[in-house]
Amino acid sequence: MKETLVFVHGYFGGSRQWDNQTRAFNDRFQVITTDLPGFGLNNSQESPESISGYARYVHDEINKLGIERFHLVGHSMGGMIVQEMTAQKPHCIDHLVLYGTGPIGFMPGRFETIDESRARITKEGAASTGRRIAATWFLEGESSTGYSDCAEIAAEASEQAALAALTAMENWSGTQKLCEIQSPTLVLWGDGDRAYQWEQPQQLWQEISGAQLAVIPGCSHSVHIEKPHLFNPILLDFLLVGNP
Repeated sequence: MKETLVFVHGYFGGSRQWDNQTRAFNDRFQVITTDLPGFGLNNSQESPESISGYARYVHDEINKLGIERFHLVGHSMGGMIVQEMTAQKPHCIDHLVLYGTGPIGFMPGRFETIDESRARITKEGAASTGRRIAATWFLEGESSTGYSDCAEIAAEASEQAALAALTAMENWSGTQKLCEIQSPTLVLWGDGDRAYQWEQPQQLWQEISGAQLAVIPGCSHSVHIEKPHLFNPILLDFLLVGNP
């Protein structure tokens, strides 16, 4: 039976952002790419206002499939969610990947503050804000390959979810729980990331026991889209450690 690999998207994201990884890993793993409530294909659902609420949602979706143990990849806000999932049910997590994320929800040094994002959602709407924020995920902005698909997915988020997720992030910190993470962990970060400055992945790497680090040059926040030829092999190599 295949092992299960779960991908959790970030703010203004959706399950379809992982299409390349689904194709790349489907032969070896049962791949699950859920949409968080209020985002992507689940934009009609009400979003929770806490990271722990998102974590319970993803756990519930996995439980519905009868899966008890799985590898877990979390990107951006999804990285906060998977840290919380690990705290809630550590026995369920095999390998853990914290990608383009950190242990502090208000994201010091982000391209704009959470309050600024909130104000622009209220003034300009969630769809416009989502498309604009999606451009920051790529080193070349709107001209990057992959931007248009991400912008389309970002624009699907409801205004309620866009605002609720900001509240969830700014009220969350996982710093006190890093030392409790026992799963083999990979911290992965693009060196041009405008959402998470180096200090955040560095803290994950230094404070999670035995954590490995991969820094990908020449890309921003969406390494898995900008450079899948690097992201996918690094991820596979990590997942196969101890699993020949």
